[in-house]
Amino acid sequence: MAADPNDALQAEELTEIIRGIRERVRARYPGGATPDEFRVPLPDLLPLLHAREAAESKVASIGRVNPRRGGPLNALIQLAKRITARALDWHVREQVEFNRHVVGCVQAALDALNEYNRSLILLSGRLSEIEALRRQSDRQAEESQDMRAHWIEWRKEWEHKLVVNETQFLRAVADLQAAFQHRVTLAESNFRDQVKAQHADYLGALDRATADLQRRFWSEVEKVQREYERMIHEELRVVRQRMAQARGAPAPAAPGFDSSRFAERFRGPEDYVRKSIQVYLPRFQGRRRVLDLGCGRGEFLEMMREAGSSARGVDLREECVAQCRARGLDAVQGDLFGYLAGLADGSLDGIFCAQVIEHIEPARLPELVRLCAARLDRGGLVTFETPNPECLAIFASHFFLDPTHTRPVPPPLLVFLMEENGLGRLEVLRLSPAVDSMPALASLPEDFRNAFFGGLDYAVLGVKL
Repeated sequence: MAADPNDALQAEELTEIIRGIRERVRARYPGGATPDEFRVPLPDLLPLLHAREAAESKVASIGRVNPRRGGPLNALIQLAKRITARALDWHVREQVEFNRHVVGCVQAALDALNEYNRSLILLSGRLSEIEALRRQSDRQAEESQDMRAHWIEWRKEWEHKLVVNETQFLRAVADLQAAFQHRVTLAESNFRDQVKAQHADYLGALDRATADLQRRFWSEVEKVQREYERMIHEELRVVRQRMAQARGAPAPAAPGFDSSRFAERFRGPEDYVRKSIQVYLPRFQGRRRVLDLGCGRGEFLEMMREAGSSARGVDLREECVAQCRARGLDAVQGDLFGYLAGLADGSLDGIFCAQVIEHIEPARLPELVRLCAARLDRGGLVTFETPNPECLAIFASHFFLDPTHTRPVPPPLLVFLMEENGLGRLEVLRLSPAVDSMPALASLPEDFRNAFFGGLDYAVLGVKL
């Protein structure tokens, strides 16, 4: 019978598989990595492995037909062999099973021997570890003996160092005690200095408090003095009016009531007016030829004097001029138009006119603006302050409280008149918000309130170009 080429190919593949398995087994169980003194000789399992492989190849070839060359005769022979092999299959089946079990037994023996070899290798490794521990123990024993031999020398040296360290420690304690005493002395000295400084600060604070009390005392004295002066001037005004009536002379034009008391009640106390005009101080400070038209009680003149600037006031009312002069202020009695007409052109570098133009006849307002612009020097500043007709609240109470008011002056009109007379760099200020004196206006929308209930007063500032 001719051999089957497929069977030969399967035998070669089986041989390659067995070779690969053999190489993996050798890599897994090397000859040994233990020291020579503990290396255990292992039995060589390769002959047994070869025998197993040969038996497996024979077992695989039982019942197969040997391949032969092609041809009709050979094909008949191969056919006869296959028929015979199939006919004898029942006879060789038991033999094949027996052979396979024998091969399995050989494989089991190989596995057991491999485990045995692996156990021997592990055992030799453990013996190596035990030997390493023994050697380490021997080294430690030798080191212990060496330490025992040198212990006495170390002890002597240690005792010597102990004495030296004790001496150094006592010396350091003495140094620390001296340093502590020195620091205590310094701390005591610093404490005394701090007490002296605090005492000096206390004395300084006491002096400042005393000076502040004195300043407040003299401020109150000045207020009382001004109040008494106001009362004296009122009495003098009444006396003058009575004397004029007794002589039958006509009294100067007056509103028919006490104007000083009227200003005190409705325009506000002097402190309030002095605070409200502080907005003009940065603009007039440093000017030397300032004129206050309608100076009244002299709040603006007093502010300029405190700022170190000279200013003169002019007012039609004799009692107001007398009140200003009593305070040492420069004030003259006279008509605004006549006084301005008597000055030279360019003789002033500042004109302040607050709460005056609403008392003037509307037809004479352009004349007043023209005179002010003519008397200013180049770069001179003029300021007009008056009730703001854009704020409807002034018509409810403020404007018509004073019977000497003629007509309110709208801001655009005053700006126009100032532009017409050569004044430039005009600035309009809204002053005294109405909501401050009328809290009920706060309930209105903000834009509506600002448009119709803004500042009770306004001021226009212009510079001579």
